[in-house]
Amino acid sequence: MVEINTINTANLEVFSETLQSLAATDRDIIVVTSDSRGSGKLVPFGQKYPEQIIEVGIAEQNLVGVATGLASMGKKAFAVSPACFLTARALEQIKNDVAYSDNAVKLIGISAGVSYGALGTTHHSLHDYAVLRAINNITIVAPADNYETAEAIKQAAEMKSPIYLRFGKKAMPANLNPDKTDFKIGKGRIIQEGNDLSFIATGEAVLPCVEAAKLLEKEYNISCKIISLHTIKPLDTELLLATAGNNKPIITVEEHSVNGGLGEAVTSLLFQNGCSNKFKIVGLPDDHTVSGSQNEIFNHYGISADGLKNTALNLLSL
Repeated sequence: MVEINTINTANLEVFSETLQSLAATDRDIIVVTSDSRGSGKLVPFGQKYPEQIIEVGIAEQNLVGVATGLASMGKKAFAVSPACFLTARALEQIKNDVAYSDNAVKLIGISAGVSYGALGTTHHSLHDYAVLRAINNITIVAPADNYETAEAIKQAAEMKSPIYLRFGKKAMPANLNPDKTDFKIGKGRIIQEGNDLSFIATGEAVLPCVEAAKLLEKEYNISCKIISLHTIKPLDTELLLATAGNNKPIITVEEHSVNGGLGEAVTSLLFQNGCSNKFKIVGLPDDHTVSGSQNEIFNHYGISADGLKNTALNLLSL
């Protein structure tokens, strides 16, 4: 059973610190923001490297266009903006300028999922996995903890193809599995092994799975496997098919609409490969999202320790 590390800091803070560390020795790293220097935790970056940050104002389409131009000239361009706006207002630019034109822009969606809480549906990004999964030539990554975040940024900086990285605002554990330190974009990370049921989650939705697994083991002696599927595209097909191989129930968990996200991606893969596991997608329903804090919204939709415990018991018919 995983012992959760002391809560450390928001993944966004780790993103900023890692980027500062890389920029210290790499002048090709350029950050482009859309009036999001503060919310993106990039004030320290701008103070240290004022010649490596560009502010375009509230103009997400222009943000992606400028970052694309920089990337086309060999710069390591990080385009930073709230996920809800970046992947909606600038979707055409992402599709054509970045992905179709094969420019290695690093798109950073901040305050993702329901991080904006009470600001409501206009500021929730519950569509980004779905729309970006439908676009060819873009990698999609949502780190679960501080360790995954730092490694993802380091690897993204060296990628020669487009990538979208998604971050929330909540303080997350330093490392959900200190024994598993071989992070690689495109390969899922096993947080803990288990034999009775598997949780497959991404981003900040991984932590509630760890908490639910502790309850299931303590109260019912149920052993849960937990996978941080930080890379939603491309999927780690080898790990997913191996996990489904025991024919035990699988629950996917995501801070995204149940339509078009992690759950449907995993379902499609497994079903087309002949798997017949009991399966449940946990996410946000196809409805107007309730308002509240991220924790309140998670609790409302069952993305919590108790909620996931009950989902697991129902799937196991206990």
